[in-house]
Amino acid sequence: MQTPTTVQLIESPGGLADCPGFKLSAVACDIRQNGDAERLDLALLVPEAPCKAAGVFTRNDLCAAPVLHGRAVLQQSADQIGGCLINSGNANAATGPQGADDNAQMAAQAQSATDTSAPFLVCSTGRIGRQLPMEPIQNGIAQAAAKLNADPQESLDAADAILTSDTRRKVATARFQYGEQTITVAGMAKGAGMIEPDMATMLAFLTTDIDASATTLHEALKDACDQSFNCITVDGDMSTNDTVLLFANGNSGLTVDGNETLLAAFREAVRIVCQDLAEKIVGDGEKVTKLVELHVVGCKSDEDAEKVARAVGNSLLVKTSWYGADPNWGRLADAAGYARVGLEIARLDIHYDDVPALLSGSPQDEKLPLWKIIVSKERFRITINLNQGDARYRLLASDLSEAYVDFNKSE
Repeated sequence: MQTPTTVQLIESPGGLADCPGFKLSAVACDIRQNGDAERLDLALLVPEAPCKAAGVFTRNDLCAAPVLHGRAVLQQSADQIGGCLINSGNANAATGPQGADDNAQMAAQAQSATDTSAPFLVCSTGRIGRQLPMEPIQNGIAQAAAKLNADPQESLDAADAILTSDTRRKVATARFQYGEQTITVAGMAKGAGMIEPDMATMLAFLTTDIDASATTLHEALKDACDQSFNCITVDGDMSTNDTVLLFANGNSGLTVDGNETLLAAFREAVRIVCQDLAEKIVGDGEKVTKLVELHVVGCKSDEDAEKVARAVGNSLLVKTSWYGADPNWGRLADAAGYARVGLEIARLDIHYDDVPALLSGSPQDEKLPLWKIIVSKERFRITINLNQGDARYRLLASDLSEAYVDFNKSE
């Protein structure tokens, strides 16, 4: 049995084309209809031959047309997917029958333009409630199909084309050796606002050259999402369009099915790519100045730990205190308390990084100068220990600034 080397993220990732066997392109269509003919806003992702795919989608009752379409396509044809068309600037959500028709037309045109027999997935992100400008999109699909290639710059351009309020592209690639073969999992994502609780206003796409059944791919992707995109929060809002897709073309000639060693390494690669992208999303949150790693430990159950973490991470009072560099542990304790998991103050410990703020319910006020230094950093860790059990939960959260309010008061 081969033993794979350690799975590692590579430096200077180049996007989805880091994985052999995939082509990408990006074009500017002015989907936002604001006269900006230079901003990239439509991307194509196409395997050299139809491949297997898996997806995880938003659980919002108000699902956008691309989400409904994507679920249906994967249910019917997960073993033969022709590619994915992605647009930014318009979510195609709450757009009624016309939105569904437009989405179907986009998928059909992408399939025809790339001359593939397999169906296409579509992902959209942007403003909710507006109909898509179909004429520029149709022109853009034709242009994008004509320039598909595996060029690194085209891959990075595709990562730029999917952005909305993001300030920078988000890409990550992991590789590992198995025998003489190098296995790749590459990813790109977008997301900066409406981040929480199940994924975010976010799209993420992963490519791999390994082979696996659609069921295995979905299990690996779901597990990775539960440990990454589902463990982040910026503002507590769930989107209508959240989608994470994983495409596997099998170009390596290796399959994980029936090979537990290879499967474990592959799942680890998918997980660390998703975690890296998730951290980049929170770090690029709308007008965010601080990234906070929140660890809730010592709980009776995983559900209790997550409740406490989300109560603290989504508290406006907590988030604004982080922005103000105020080590107000009282707000942390209050939010943990209204999670209603049976917290007992006499058992409660709170730490900023490794410095105690509360031990067995007793304030450690002499540490105040150290707390202030810690919460003034751009990134710090808070640990809340209920000392009631062994369950734990990790949540990446951010602060909340005046600039966030100003940025989101109108579109």
